Amino acid sequence: MAKGKAPRRTLDSYTLRNINKTIKAGDCVLMRPAERSKPQYVARIERIEADARGGNVKVHVRWYYRPEESIGGRRQFHGSKEVFLSDHYDVQSADTIEAKCTVHSFKSYTKLDAVGNDDFFCRFEYNSATGAFNPDRVAVYCKCEMPYNPDDLMVQCEGCSDWFHPACIEMTAEEVKLLDHYFCETCLSEDPKKLQNSLASSVDLDTKVDAKKRRRR
Repeated sequence: MAKGKAPRRTLDSYTLRNINKTIKAGDCVLMRPAERSKPQYVARIERIEADARGGNVKVHVRWYYRPEESIGGRRQFHGSKEVFLSDHYDVQSADTIEAKCTVHSFKSYTKLDAVGNDDFFCRFEYNSATGAFNPDRVAVYCKCEMPYNPDDLMVQCEGCSDWFHPACIEMTAEEVKLLDHYFCETCLSEDPKKLQNSLASSVDLDTKVDAKKRRRR
């Protein structure tokens, strides 16, 4: 008579001895790639299970895809730490986990004072079969009408509150950092008096300019 499949049990948590970290369902982790030249895989743990003796620990994961792993590839507005929560589920050995990480919401990520190696953000869910994203539309900014990339420096118009890339308004990053006020061409055409304020400048970037730029550790 053939032996039945050995029963397995679900674990509430599991301590990874190789990194001295405890994982549980809901945690995000970095997993060893098939090719060492590739970046680590990003995944969310759905369930942890082991055999009856507590060995042969497996993790049920839901993969995050990096932009370059998606059907459309990486685009200009994708941040360097951006990942997509996919519909791709898998089972892997717990031994392939190399580190824990944090996948922030887009809003939370943009509020970080500093971005570490283990910080990522997600604003889309991704269908790995069709290449479709949810949501399929996001807010766009600037003359180029691109979604916001938190890696890019932008300056906000005090009139319409839209955000602009320095290159799109024919300025350098250094010039933008010196601005005390900024009004876009559309707002200036509606009220030429704003031009005087737009030409004012200041070297006090921290208090005078609300420019979107994430600092990295």
